[in-house]
Amino acid sequence: MNNQTFYLQPFASTASLANLKIAGNINRNINQLSICYTVTGDLKEITLPPPSNTPSRKHQLWEDTCFEFFLGIKNSPKYWEFNLSPAGHWNVYRFDAYRQGMQEETALTILPFHVSNQTDKLVLTLKMDLDKIISPKQIIEVAITTVIKYINNGVTYWALTHQGGQPDFHLRDSFIIEL
Repeated sequence: MNNQTFYLQPFASTASLANLKIAGNINRNINQLSICYTVTGDLKEITLPPPSNTPSRKHQLWEDTCFEFFLGIKNSPKYWEFNLSPAGHWNVYRFDAYRQGMQEETALTILPFHVSNQTDKLVLTLKMDLDKIISPKQIIEVAITTVIKYINNGVTYWALTHQGGQPDFHLRDSFIIEL
């Protein structure tokens, strides 16, 4: 098992407007992946879509508050982008290389995650099997990110590290956790 704690940082020019902190942990046990995000701070300042009674696969979730992570196969340009909305909606995209060949990943038909929204804490937990997209023998490199949209329409971009001059979660230099 490989378990790692993480702390996300806002992109420098998009400093947090609500004194937020985003932390969590990720682990891979053979090919079972689990990730937990915890957001603390003044949550009433951020836009959180209401929970959906019928969560489904949706596009462009990153236009609102969205938890994301990226999985790449070590020594390969191929990677996946996972989008998780606090409303319960989700999507997974597969890329052939940096921002190239984007396709919805049809091998995954559901992402089993849970959201707990409290007054001063939001927790999102995902547990999934990677077998449909990655072999248990392959080492993966991970980037963990979050987009936070504020009620005043401001947006902050959070990541383990920011490697470019602009917020860009797709940069492979940002895939710094190895599992």
